[in-house]
Amino acid sequence: MFGRLRDHDIDIGLLLPLLLHSLLVQTLVPLVRVGTSYRAIELGLPVVWIGAIAASFALLPVLFAIPFGRMIDRGFDSRAAQAGALLLVLGTFLLWMWPETRWHLLAANVVLGVGHLLCMAGHQMLTVRCSGPRSRESIFGHYMVALALGQALGPFMMGLAAGSGRVAPTDRLFLMGFVISLVALAAGFLLRAAPPKPARTDAAPPLRIGEILRLQGLASVVFASVMTVTSLDILVVYLPLLGTERHLEASQVGWLLMTRALSSMASRLAYVSLFRIAGRVPLTVGTMALSAVGLLLLALPVPLVWMYLAVVAIGYGLGISATLTLSGIVEIAPIAARGTAMSMRLTGNRIGQVALPFSASLLAAATGVPGVLVVTALAVAAAGFAVQKTYPRK
Repeated sequence: MFGRLRDHDIDIGLLLPLLLHSLLVQTLVPLVRVGTSYRAIELGLPVVWIGAIAASFALLPVLFAIPFGRMIDRGFDSRAAQAGALLLVLGTFLLWMWPETRWHLLAANVVLGVGHLLCMAGHQMLTVRCSGPRSRESIFGHYMVALALGQALGPFMMGLAAGSGRVAPTDRLFLMGFVISLVALAAGFLLRAAPPKPARTDAAPPLRIGEILRLQGLASVVFASVMTVTSLDILVVYLPLLGTERHLEASQVGWLLMTRALSSMASRLAYVSLFRIAGRVPLTVGTMALSAVGLLLLALPVPLVWMYLAVVAIGYGLGISATLTLSGIVEIAPIAARGTAMSMRLTGNRIGQVALPFSASLLAAATGVPGVLVVTALAVAAAGFAVQKTYPRK
C-alpha cells in the first residue's frame, strides 16, 4: 500500500482503489439502465411506464440519502461503498435472471438505485479524504474523469453488443452488468477504512438540515447539481426512444452516449486549468449554458452528425458543471457536515431523478422526446443563472 506523498497532500494508496471502484460502478450503471429501456421497448411498455421504471432507480434513495450522509460523517465511507457494491450485484442478478415483466424491472431498478447511492455517497467522502486543500480541485477532476470514462465504457460495450440491430440484446447486456458488478464488489474491499475518530465529549451537536441548506449559495449549487445529474439521466433513458423515433440503429445510440461521456472526460481533463482561468461562478454559468444549447440542438430534427455535435456540447458542459457543483458543496459546507451536505446533494439528485423522468414521460406522451429535451434545457439554464445570483463571492 502506498503512503501519502511527501510533496503533495494526496493519498495515492486510497486514490487508486477509489478511481478503480468508481470506474467500474459508472461502467455498470449506464449499461444496465440503457438495457432496461430497451427491455421495456421489447415488452411493448408505454412511455409512461418507461418513465416510472427510470424514476424507481431514485425512489428509495430519496429517503435514505441523508441518513447515509450522517453515517458517512461518522467515518463509514468505505463501508458504504462496499455495501453499495453488494446491492449492485443483487440488482444486476435480478435483471439478468428475471427481466420478464414491468414489475421485475421496477424492483431491480430500486435495488440498483440504493446500491448506486451508497457507492456515490461513499466515493464523494473518499475523494475528500484522498487529499488536503492544495490538491482538492485536482483530485475532484481525477475522480470525475474516472466517472466519465466509466460512462463511456458502458455505452461502448452496449454498442458492440447491439451490432446493427434496432434494439440491443438485453439478456447479454444484463449478463455483462452482472459480471462487472462482481468485479466492483471485489474492488470495493481495496478501499481503506477511515481511521477511528477520537471520542469527544465537548463536540458541538451536528448542524440541522435546515441550517446546512441555509448556508449562502448551497441551495443554488444543489439545484445546479440536480440539473446536471438529471439531464444526464434523461439522456440515458430517452436517447434510446429518440433513436427509435428517428430510426437509428441501437449501436448508434450507444456511440452517441459514448461520445457524450468522452466529451465529459475531455472536459474534466481540462477542468483544473479552466477553473484557474475563469473561476468557479463564470465557469459554472458558461458550461451550463453550453449544455442547454446542446440539449436544444438535440431536440431539433437534425442529421446524425449534428446529434453528435449536440452530445459533445452536452457532455463537455455537464462534465465540468458536475465537478464544480461537487467541489462547491465541499467549499461551502463546514468540515463536520460535509458528508451530510453531499448527501443532501444526492438527495436532490434523486428527487430530480424521480420527478423529472416521470414528468418527462407524461410530457413525452404529448410532445415526444424533443419536448422533454427542450424543458430540460430550460431548467439547466435556470440552474446556472441561480448560481450566478447566489454563490458567495470571496
